[in-house]
Order: sequence, then structure tokens, then C-alpha cells
Amino acid sequence: MSVRLGTNPIAWSNDDLRALGGATPLETCLTEARQAGFTGIELGHKFPRAAGPLKTILRQHDIALVSGWYSSELLVRDAAAELEAIRPHLDLLKAMGCSVLIFAETSNAIHGDQSKPLSARPKLAPGDWAEFGKRVTQVADAVAAEGLTLVYHHHMGTVIESEADIDAFMAATGPSVGLLLDAGHATFAGADPVALAKRYRARIHHVHCKDVRRAVMESVKARDTSFLDAVVEGVFTVPGDGCVDFAAVLRELPGYAGWLVVEAEQDPEKANPLTYAKLGHANLKRFAEGAGLL
Repeated sequence: MSVRLGTNPIAWSNDDLRALGGATPLETCLTEARQAGFTGIELGHKFPRAAGPLKTILRQHDIALVSGWYSSELLVRDAAAELEAIRPHLDLLKAMGCSVLIFAETSNAIHGDQSKPLSARPKLAPGDWAEFGKRVTQVADAVAAEGLTLVYHHHMGTVIESEADIDAFMAATGPSVGLLLDAGHATFAGADPVALAKRYRARIHHVHCKDVRRAVMESVKARDTSFLDAVVEGVFTVPGDGCVDFAAVLRELPGYAGWLVVEAEQDPEKANPLTYAKLGHANLKRFAEGAGLL
């Protein structure tokens, strides 16, 4: 089985800064995503959250649901409370036939706060990793028992951001916890996505493909802007339009048969979503073919 190419609606309507693409209808997003060649899409805030209406609108556009982000709070509540909170999201993904559940700890995150600089992001003390890892593993075990794989999304402005964070997290969690490798977030955080792909190949079950404009990244880091200001300034773009070596990343994922998802948030007023969706699909398809994944 070869990989499938999907996208995320964040290029059309941003979930964290809803002024970006706020007036863009979901219909436009789905039409253009399919027009660009994508066969799957992740959830966004404009999507129905009931399986019946969601199936209807996706069927109308001949596009599958890939998965959807879930914001966890395991630093402030136990696994049992998290499993109760996650139930509606998990049930929706199950009903839609998804294979992975995207999971990220956000109880103390600053990525959605435009007033907080990137340097204010949270960090775990050395003694906190074991309990956090235990709780995530407990949730992942329960999710696996219902037929999905939990994939953890490392993300700028959150407690799992740097390469050291990712290494500590993977060491603290069990095999039921998958890794969502995001090449853009890894690069922005100073990590090497190629090395991460090689090191954690066996636990990578989902891949987000966003590129990074190096000059913008260096500028926002030097000025210590917020994460959202970096997005507005154009730190992210689609594969092949920045400094990430996607050909090398994908070569380190032999046998991968999940989704490759273009998740490249930009200001749609500056970066036309359809134009960039077409570019991202064409480039990602080429990189995947070169790596023997398509």
C-alpha cells in the first residue's frame, strides 16, 4: 500500500488565529483541496462534528477525513479524566474510519496567544517526564483498544517542541504512543527532521509536511515574536518552497503507508490557498515518488 496525500484546512481558515481566512466558506476549502489533487483532509473549526453531516459534505467533494487535532490537558488531569474528555472526538474519528488520532498537550501552551513570545513556551522539569509519559501511554493504550493509533504532535509553543523534548517524550512513553513527525515544526524548533525520521521510523504513524522560509524563521527568532506573528509573517509554506529537505526526510521512512499531509498555515491574503495547495501537492507527490512511497 502506498501513501496517500492529504491536506489541512488551516491554509484556508486558521484555527488558532481565526481572523485569517475567517470569511472563507468550508465549501471553498473542500472544493479547492480536491481541485489541487488531495484525497483527504483533516478537521478544522468550520467542519461539522457529527458523523452524519460530516460524511455528507465530504462525500459531496469526494474527499476522506484523515484525522483531527485533539488538545489534551494531561499535565493537570489524569488519564481517566482525559479519556472522558476525548470521547466525542474519538467517537467521531472512529465513525469516519480514521486510523490515527492527533494528540498534543496544550494545558500550558502559548502557541495560540499572540501576546506571548516564543521564548515563553513551557518546559517540563526532568522529574515530570515519567508521570506525563505514563498518562499519555494510558490514553494511547485505550485509544488503541478502540482501533486507532494516538500520534503525538510536537509543536512550537508547547511542552514538546525541541529535539531534546521529543527524545525525552519518546523515552517516557510506551509503544502504543505514535509520533506525528512535523518537518516544519521540527525545523523551526532547531531539530533535524531527517534525523528524527530515521531515529523514530518504527513509531512514526503520521506525517505533516510544511516547509520553512529560513529568512523569516531567523528573523522571528531574533525578534522573539509570538508563534502566531511568525505564521502571519510567513514562516511556513508548502513542501518544496522552503529550506526543508523533504526528499531526505521521506527517504528515511521506508515502508510508510499512512497519510502525508500538507499542513502549511499562511495568511491566505498573502498566499492564495489554491495556488499553494497545487504547488504543495505537486512537490509532495514528486518527493514521495522519489522516496519510493508512491
